[in-house]
Amino acid sequence: MPNLHRDRIRTGLLALLLAAPLGGVPVCLAATPAVSARPAAERPLPDTSRIAAVVNGDVISDADIANRARLFAISTGLPMSQDVIDHLKPQILRQLIDERLRVQEAQRRKIVIQDAQIADAIKAIETRNNMPAGALRAKLASDGVSNRTLIDQIRAQLAWTQMLREVVGEKMNITEAEVAEQQKLAAAQTGQMEYRLGEIFIPVDDPNNTADAQRFAETVISELHAGAPFAMVAAQFSQTQTALEGGELGWEKTNQLDPAIARLVAEMPVGAVSNPVRVPGGISIVNLQAKREIGHDMATVATMRQAFFPFTAPLVDPQNPTEQQRQALAKAKSVIASVNGCEQMEAVAKANNAANRPIDPGEIRVEGVNPPAFRTLLETIPLGKPTEPLISRDGIAVITVCSREQKNVGEITAQDIHNRLVSERVENLSRQTMRDLHRRATIDLRDRGV
Repeated sequence: MPNLHRDRIRTGLLALLLAAPLGGVPVCLAATPAVSARPAAERPLPDTSRIAAVVNGDVISDADIANRARLFAISTGLPMSQDVIDHLKPQILRQLIDERLRVQEAQRRKIVIQDAQIADAIKAIETRNNMPAGALRAKLASDGVSNRTLIDQIRAQLAWTQMLREVVGEKMNITEAEVAEQQKLAAAQTGQMEYRLGEIFIPVDDPNNTADAQRFAETVISELHAGAPFAMVAAQFSQTQTALEGGELGWEKTNQLDPAIARLVAEMPVGAVSNPVRVPGGISIVNLQAKREIGHDMATVATMRQAFFPFTAPLVDPQNPTEQQRQALAKAKSVIASVNGCEQMEAVAKANNAANRPIDPGEIRVEGVNPPAFRTLLETIPLGKPTEPLISRDGIAVITVCSREQKNVGEITAQDIHNRLVSERVENLSRQTMRDLHRRATIDLRDRGV
């Protein structure tokens, strides 16, 4: 099954490669993003085991709701008033009910999610939000929230996605004719605008819940305006298959969007977040990340190889490294002296086997790389020549740029179209299956005030 993420040119290279580079690209350790939360004395959430709902025999307690609200506060880095939390509670309960239904269905189909899959998903969330490895778990622990709260949420999302892929895989029949027809339509739209979007989708399966969903959406908007990271909020609350990717939809053409969304993004400035928009099945909040003309998006695209030498303990003071950190630096310098070209760099990287860093991160759109100093390095270093050691909190990277060329990254390939059709079918199946599960479920809401 192909990857459902449709954007094939990565732009967040620094977050992917390095945590907070100190050597080749100087930055200040103190600038590493922190995830803050309210002091314990100000937290208004009670830790109670009172039952809020029973879903096919599985209990959801008020403590589950409280912990999920705390997780939201911690992951966004924003203090949350009791009024905000009260607005969150009904939607959190519905989300927990949906998660129970999804986990139960996955268990019925004997789908097992390994601990390694959950760890990889947590790393991806941290990377996407420029957080050092382990920061999210550490913050949960320091704030008195069980890691189980995060793990249970991610396990439910992964199990549901895997189940949907297996079901769609059994029924998948995307023909060459369908792909060719979509390519023809795309060619006819050359020169028109398309939009790279993130989405937070809040389902409304029952019209009686519309007011609660609208209040929740408005609460989310206020938190986003206050500085909450869109990708983190999407990972917490969006109810689509893109949630774990921070709500990333990739590039969407006008005819692929709901008409209300299409009209909105045509007028939005890049970087803006929309107000809640009613769409079929629920409420959507979109973030306009970029826009371009279809078929016309020239960019410098680079490929590279990376060797990474991890530290056994985080680098706290660059002026006073540990002996192991000195040895890692010496090893990196020996690689620089001996490596000449990408094949040699790839061999060195494989020998070091640093599983938490990709040896080949794929095609990189250089113009989108941050910080600017690192972008300049990628633009100017001779092909095949290793960089100087790029030192981060958790290790040292040495990179070799293999190729650098101007490409039209706006071209739509047959694989792009195939992946989009897969994504659409998976999402349609997800919504249909959730409706069926709700219809068959026995759900006892004990706390009618939530």
